[in-house]
Amino acid sequence: MTVETTLLILGASGDLTSRLLLPALGELLTRESWRRVHLRGAGMDDWSDDHWRDVVRASFAAGGAQVANDVIASTSYTRADITNADDLRALVASTPGRLALYFAVPPAVAARACEALTDVELPEGTILALEKPFGVDEESARALNATVQGLVPEQQIFRVDHFLGRSTVLNLLGVRFANRVLEPVWSAENVESVVIRYDESLALEGRAGYYDHAGALMDMIQSHLLQVLAFVAMEPPATLDEVDLRDATSAALRATALWDDDPAHASRRAIYTAGAIAGRPVPSYVDEDGVDPSRQTETLAELTCEVRNARWQGVPFTLRSGKALAARDAEIIVRFRPVRHLPAGFTGDADGSVLRFTLGPDRMSLELNVNGADDPFRLEKTVLTADLGDGALKAYGEVLSGILDGDATLSVRADAAEQCWRIVQPAIDAWRAGTVPLDEYAAGSSGPTGWASLD
Repeated sequence: MTVETTLLILGASGDLTSRLLLPALGELLTRESWRRVHLRGAGMDDWSDDHWRDVVRASFAAGGAQVANDVIASTSYTRADITNADDLRALVASTPGRLALYFAVPPAVAARACEALTDVELPEGTILALEKPFGVDEESARALNATVQGLVPEQQIFRVDHFLGRSTVLNLLGVRFANRVLEPVWSAENVESVVIRYDESLALEGRAGYYDHAGALMDMIQSHLLQVLAFVAMEPPATLDEVDLRDATSAALRATALWDDDPAHASRRAIYTAGAIAGRPVPSYVDEDGVDPSRQTETLAELTCEVRNARWQGVPFTLRSGKALAARDAEIIVRFRPVRHLPAGFTGDADGSVLRFTLGPDRMSLELNVNGADDPFRLEKTVLTADLGDGALKAYGEVLSGILDGDATLSVRADAAEQCWRIVQPAIDAWRAGTVPLDEYAAGSSGPTGWASLD
């Protein structure tokens, strides 16, 4: 049954809305024209309805939308302070259908807005969608959870992680659970190491206002890559529904900690200096507009974790993310152990097989040892590849689809959000205390000299 929904974007005049949310909404409505969506925007900028409609129209076009003219014609914009209970009360009044509030604002503003909502009577079935990071540490995440859970039930709270796009997650789970050649060997008995990384060639790109307070660890590892780790490491769930899937991923996170509980050896950080990316000069991070050098914000972070359970004990999970690197590398690398015995007579290397999942577009490759074409006794490497596709929708289209459907399966549950902060907090504390050096790397390079390759 089609559910009529009012999508009210709080922070509608911001960059997130025009750059990601609205193009994704236009794409979604183009593909699924049967959806009944009323779009409204609210923000601090003094925009008219006509200006807002122009923004929506341009953003829809940027996302390739071919329809949704009725959505553009009926949408409206309200200037409002979303941290003020009276303004929020006026915004949520008389909204047709189910109400979905999307907080397209910085986390601190979203937290204050949620506090203000405690004095507002929300329509039954209201959905709250909040962007990462969720809190700034475990204590603040727990406090924010208590606030939002006092507003609506947990199943109506969407802690957005666009990394958990439906196609990417299901591709990973399908390959892992639906193939006997992989499912029985997915453990420490056969897996030597796991790498989850998201290297970007983009530099700061004008995001100092947010990034200089977050850094690579909080921006990517805490809020995204640990969620990916949970899907790689989780036990097989009974079903892929909201309860079973989120129970399995949360259990994996509860078992995860820094390697040997030693942040000085299990974590590394670095900052980019002046360089060039694809021939384009890039200034040092500390010379970027809006950056406070005294913060010593890292632009590259790496953590090694362990999942302390019977399946994974002893396997290092390395998470890495950084900016201004030589190339974009978004992938999961599962490296298998070498065979226990190789018959005498073979020559060449017989390292363990390597399974890679490349994220966006999704692709899988499996590196195997095979007999050489010229010398059948000499082992060579060959790679089998399979394109898994881009998915029907881009990441934020899948996020919005879940919100409009009221399906929180791939959103982050309260306990998982808190666990992610628990895992990274020792590294944050060690970095603040100066016990982990802040290394340097030139923009456009592969990282600091001396850091081991993860390939």
